Amino acid sequence: MQPILSNYSASITELKKSPTQILEQAGDEVVAILNHNVASAYLVPSKTYEKLMEMLDDYLLSKEVQNRLSEEFTPIKVSLDEL
Repeated sequence: MQPILSNYSASITELKKSPTQILEQAGDEVVAILNHNVASAYLVPSKTYEKLMEMLDDYLLSKEVQNRLSEEFTPIKVSLDEL
C-alpha cells in the first residue's frame, strides 16, 4: 500500500465541493488528494512550494560547485586591467 505523506487528506469530491475550506483547515500543511483512498496528488501551499524550489536550486548549485571543484584545470593569472 502506498503511504500518504501528509497530515491532512481530502478526496477529489471534497476538493471539488469546497477547496477553500480544505485549504483553511490545513493551514500551511500539505494536503493529500485521494482517489479511491490512494494519493493521486498533493496540494502544496505556495510558501512551502517556494521554499522547496529554493532548496532544490541550492542543492543543484552545490552539485555544480562540487563538479567544478573536482575538475582538473590550470589556473591562468589575470590582472584586473585585463578583465
